[in-house]
Amino acid sequence: MNNNIILSLKDISVSYGGDVILEKLSLDIKDKEFITLLGPSGCGKTTLLRVLGGFVKPNSGDTFFDGKKINDLPPYKRQVNTVFQRYALFPHLDIYDNIAFGLNIKKVRKSEIEERVIQMLEIVNLRGYEYRNVNSLSGGQQQRVAIARALINKPRTLLLDEPLGALDLKLRKEMQIELKRIQQSLEITFVYVTHDQEEALTMSDSVVVMRHGEILQIGSPEDIYNEPKGAFIADFIGESNIIDGIMHDDYVVEFAGYMFKCVDKGFNKLEKVDVVIRPEDIKVIPPEEAEISGLVESATFKGVHFEMMLDAHGYQWLIHSTKCYEAGTEIGIDFTEEDIHIMRKEEEDIIL
Repeated sequence: MNNNIILSLKDISVSYGGDVILEKLSLDIKDKEFITLLGPSGCGKTTLLRVLGGFVKPNSGDTFFDGKKINDLPPYKRQVNTVFQRYALFPHLDIYDNIAFGLNIKKVRKSEIEERVIQMLEIVNLRGYEYRNVNSLSGGQQQRVAIARALINKPRTLLLDEPLGALDLKLRKEMQIELKRIQQSLEITFVYVTHDQEEALTMSDSVVVMRHGEILQIGSPEDIYNEPKGAFIADFIGESNIIDGIMHDDYVVEFAGYMFKCVDKGFNKLEKVDVVIRPEDIKVIPPEEAEISGLVESATFKGVHFEMMLDAHGYQWLIHSTKCYEAGTEIGIDFTEEDIHIMRKEEEDIIL
């Protein structure tokens, strides 16, 4: 991974009518990386993308490109292009002219335009579609045209605002792979916005998790999933069992009525904590061998696994297993020290 910083935000704040959208937010984006801004609706991720693109002027803070401040640089002068969820293709133009539009505006010579359009068509796997009407294309093909139109101007960075949101599930998964391939082949920076956790984990080199206009965690997909910094991230990224616990000492936690060894330390004695255990990390064992046991409330087939809800003495457990245990079956559950993730209570949790 290239460690050079291409885009940088320093203490960016954006407010609309008294509502704070972004608050003193700072972020460094590396050259040639695929970075995803992930969070629920209203968390500020699209506003952050529009600040990078020059479409939103922040109330305070600075934006840098290659170390140079670009606060007052309009979008068309930035080495950044944007692909929005609505592709905004020109229905009266064929695919060739849609892709060539920006170069025609710049009055690039015809031979160079043709060369670059053909190159883009090959990159997005649409060679031979040059003279088709855009309305004859599928949603995925239209998206590829929009990407080719954005890339033909040779931006250093491409901003993508939930571009797969309008596609069906199968096509969305295909386009995730396609976008990653395009980014790697062109070796340019992609800044991608989504609220889809699986999409972020599948495509990204780095994931930025946001909530309430703030960045909660930045890391690789593996770090975000396996070592979430807080119960919100653990719950938002994938599925989790989040149980109230008490740290009795380093490596010792109490939850669900029992004491367990864990791999976490540095908490205050008797500090109230959130205990996070992923459903796929729970092993089903005979109830007589388990400290925690109970009755299966429901079992649902999910394709690659069964999803079961277990009621264990008032505690609800979500379990993923390749073996199905029908509702009413008594089972026990087990997990290792490494499967137990201890997190400090967030302020909102403490107030409640």
